[in-house]
Parts: sequence; structure tokens; C-alpha cells
Amino acid sequence: DAAKFFHTCLFGPQGKEAMDYITSRGLPRPVLRHFGVGYAPDDFGALTRHLLSLGYSAEEMTLACLCGISKKNQKPYDYFRGRVMFPIIDTAGNIIAFGGRVMDGSQPKYLNSSDTPVFKKSRNLYALNFAKQHCAQRLILCEGYMDVIAMHAAGFENAVATLGTAMTPEHARILSRYAAQVVIAYDSDEAGQTAAGKAIRLLEAVGTDVRVLRMKGAKDPDEYIKKFGADRFRLLLEESIGQFDFRFDNIVSKYDLSETASKLKAAEEVTDLLAGIGSEVERDVYLIRAAQKLNVSAESLRHDVGRSVKKKKKKQERE
Repeated sequence: DAAKFFHTCLFGPQGKEAMDYITSRGLPRPVLRHFGVGYAPDDFGALTRHLLSLGYSAEEMTLACLCGISKKNQKPYDYFRGRVMFPIIDTAGNIIAFGGRVMDGSQPKYLNSSDTPVFKKSRNLYALNFAKQHCAQRLILCEGYMDVIAMHAAGFENAVATLGTAMTPEHARILSRYAAQVVIAYDSDEAGQTAAGKAIRLLEAVGTDVRVLRMKGAKDPDEYIKKFGADRFRLLLEESIGQFDFRFDNIVSKYDLSETASKLKAAEEVTDLLAGIGSEVERDVYLIRAAQKLNVSAESLRHDVGRSVKKKKKKQERE
């Protein structure tokens, strides 16, 4: 009932500003209807009054994280106000929560439902209800709702996102159930790349093949598709890099390899990275590439990696 109310508001007179904002982001109306996108009026009691009129109690609305209770007068007030609303739908088709986005630069940019009896952030993924029908062994993991909707609109209907929280082991397990490969399409800024590093570790732990998207000239998938088109993005997906290349590039980018001290630090980190690869053949392939990039002897790097592998084994045995 709350989702219907928000959706009606978006397509009504009070939703004009929100509709203008969404349209400026290049999302057509059929896509908004498909995802059930709505608008929460900038009013402390709009949704509350509507739900009370349908017979819901303040206790039920609070439990569903749709309203709070005022400390001044103990009356319920709307939790979501003046935001574009994204209903979160589980794989059975039930609306279980909401995410709300501001249309200006105010903070927080996103407001998400807290955990409720029917919703756990760590166990749900946005748009998985649609993506599960189109994953074909690959899922694309994005950072936000707008990225996912833009990608579905452009024909990439296997895109999903976490819900206002960092990647969790539960998310990784869910993703591994639906696809053998996950392509991480996080923002190209520092925060996005740090989050991608964490996601790689969690997905690797459940045996998923992980790839990382390299986006140049755009900060996120939404912007990239708008700038360069869906065909270029499709090529980008095919050129996505493996977890080793992602981590190796991050290490190398930190250091000036023309300086001896910096080169030694980079080599030390790369040695540790290579020692963490279980397969000897895979390790050797990456080792040769790393030695060329660092401009060091492959034999000396192999020797250091061998020592590091022995140290790791001893540490594991002790633990």
C-alpha cells in the first residue's frame, strides 16, 4: 500500500519536481513503472494519514520502518519525505522495504529502510527479482539503485546492487547461487575501488569467478552508458579484468617505480599478493607478467614468492 501511494504521488501533480529530476537522468516512464519508482511528498504526515485511513496502526507503520514516533507529541510522522522512492522487492515478488534518494545535494543522499521482521539489508539485493531471469551465469554488481535501473533500461537486465550497505558474506553467498561469474561495476572513485576490493575477497571466498569493470571517462555505469552508449559498455564488460589484475594495478598505481625504495615496496606487496594464489600454474602466469611490469628478474621474484608461501603455510599450521 505504501508503494502504491508513492507511485501514485510520482505520477500526480505533487510529483512534478521528482518526475523532472528522474527524466533529466534519462529514465523513461515505462522503466519507472517496471521498477515501481515513486515519490514521497515533502510532508510529515502524507503517507501516515493515508495508511491510517486504510486501517493500519502507528505500531505497524513503525515496525515496517515507514514512520517514526514524535518525542514531543507521541504522534507518528513519515520516515521518508521529499525523496524519489525505490521499492525493494524480494525474489518472490513481495515489496519488503524502500530506498529514498534526495533530488538536491542534501545529506544523507540515500535513506534506506532499517531491518524489519521481513527485511534484512545483508540478505537482499536490489533488482535480483528481475535479474535472476536474465543472469545467464553472469551478474553485474553495481553500487546504487539509479545505476541498476539505467543498466536494465539499456538492456543489461542482469544488474543488481546492495542496499545501502557494504557487501556482506550473505550477499556473496546469494550471488554465488545465481551466477558463476560476478562483474563488479562500482564507481571509479577511491571509495568505490576500496569497496570493490572488499567485494572481491568475499566473492572469492564462496568460489565465484570475479571480474572488475575498468571505466575511463565516467564515474559510474549510468554516466558511462549515457556518454558512450550501450554497445561500448557491452565491450567494456567483455574487457573486465580479473581480481589479480585489479589488485596488481592498485599496488603499482601507488608507487613511483622509477625510484628504488618505491619499487622495493611495490615488489614486497606484489610478492604477498602472488603468494596468496593457490594454483601454482596460475601463480606462475601472473608472476611473469608482474616481473615484466616491475622490471625485475622473474627468478628472483619467484624465489621471494616461494619464501612467502612457506611463511603463510607455517602461519596457517600454527593457527
